[in-house]
Amino acid sequence: MSQQALGVLRSGATPRAYAAGVKSGSARRVSATILGHGPRMPRGQASYRAAAGQETRPELADIGRLARRLMLRAVAVARAEDASVRRLLREHLGADAAALPVAAGTWPAYDQVNVQAGLDAWLAEPGREHQLAGLTQFHHRDFGLAELMQGDSQPFGPGIGSVATEALPAGPDGVTRPCVQCGLYLTADTDGAVALLVRGPDEHGPMEDVSVQVACASQGRAQRVADEIRRLSLERNVFRGHVISFGDEVFGHGRGALLSFLDRPQVGRDQVVLPPEILDGIERQVLGVARHASRLLASGQHLRRGVLLYGAPGTGKTHTVRYLLGRLPGVTVVVLSGRALGMIAEACSVARSLQPSVVVVEDVDLIAEERGPHMGQHPLLFELLNEMDGLGQDIDVTFLLTTNRADLHEEALAARPGRVDHAALLPVPGAEARRRLVRLYQAGLELDLSDPEAVISRTEGVTASFIKELLRRAALYAAEEEGQDGEPGGVPLRVTDVHMGAALDQLLDTRSELTRVLLGGGTLREADAGISGPASSRPVPRRPGRASDR
Repeated sequence: MSQQALGVLRSGATPRAYAAGVKSGSARRVSATILGHGPRMPRGQASYRAAAGQETRPELADIGRLARRLMLRAVAVARAEDASVRRLLREHLGADAAALPVAAGTWPAYDQVNVQAGLDAWLAEPGREHQLAGLTQFHHRDFGLAELMQGDSQPFGPGIGSVATEALPAGPDGVTRPCVQCGLYLTADTDGAVALLVRGPDEHGPMEDVSVQVACASQGRAQRVADEIRRLSLERNVFRGHVISFGDEVFGHGRGALLSFLDRPQVGRDQVVLPPEILDGIERQVLGVARHASRLLASGQHLRRGVLLYGAPGTGKTHTVRYLLGRLPGVTVVVLSGRALGMIAEACSVARSLQPSVVVVEDVDLIAEERGPHMGQHPLLFELLNEMDGLGQDIDVTFLLTTNRADLHEEALAARPGRVDHAALLPVPGAEARRRLVRLYQAGLELDLSDPEAVISRTEGVTASFIKELLRRAALYAAEEEGQDGEPGGVPLRVTDVHMGAALDQLLDTRSELTRVLLGGGTLREADAGISGPASSRPVPRRPGRASDR
């Protein structure tokens, strides 16, 4: 009973009593009595007050219940202490774990899979044993090994639980590697015990990078372990020798698709329809330097080179790049396109680490005026040129740039000579080139044309994309004329003058002008195209051949 209530009773005042039901944790309803001071008390309330007082008075049976509750609470606290992160670290590293030195290493988010590969290699070395403990309550929290060894300074801090992993791309054909998001590795070897805290990027949290913290008895050994994991992460880098493409959100918090592995294209030289002197020049600068890299370097010649392929849409810039990549087996290729064009510095860092390498920047005109994500940054084109200039002379990195608008870059390139060593204009195919393109894209079609040269004459000024679509549409007309679906592996379609003429008429019709432009056919003769001005006077799309009709 409270002192206030006792005072009321001693003073002889008439108290009022109210019974209140309170729900306990065990769902029992316990009657509680609240005493109030008042001049009157209803008749019969005195007996109720006496009964209420008896209910609140401790009894012998209550002592057992209270003791049982105290014991259960003590057991829960003891078990929590037994399973605490601090106790686990102290048992592994010793009672003075909180005073041990800690070394750390950090990597960008896209390197998480490589850090895991390096860590797994270090753990697998002969004579080293380890166990992995997962941590809970780690999301949106900033902590390290030092905080864990000091104890739980934060309420609801990290505890021992299951190991959280994420399967990240680790190679072509869907190969993945499980990567620990937050865990403690406790290792032991002949040099003693080591504890490692591994943390991956935390979506919408304070951890944007990958970190590995190492604690052991010696500061020197802790740093050596961190350095060895870094070395193995580079040695076991899963990007090496592959074609990789950074996604739209690779460097941000949205980690839906950090990076993708692409199949290395296989394009034969006979499939690249360019004037011989132009293709020879490109090959010499890209493939020739790669072939003679060691002798060039021994002779004091630099290996870094930049090649710019420019020309009208649909003239084969991307196709030529695909041919070059197929001729460089084992070379790491980093492809930048779309929104990932803003991540030039990171892509160049990967290329520098995994040389010999190639950085492909498609449609570089898209970044001619675009600035970086931070205020005050120069246009991304200048950042690209600065990255190219920042590479050492002995770095074996090739930059392959493509553009439809070389005029947007001329001033910037002229102001920074040496970044691009070779610029090649890919022309609109001439008559002989168009004949080769027809043979190339004919594939399994049977062309039964009375006058093949009529097709070559009517397609003057078009690009390879136009020729490819022309043959596909002619084949579609032939299939529709047959009136039945062909079985796989059946007789090839036979394309006649009627089919080819219908396809040409459709593509050259004025109502298909946008389709023609999208296919890179903007320089058709005025008589066929039905247009009033040269293609150079009209805006053209960035990438032709992405739409089939309009």
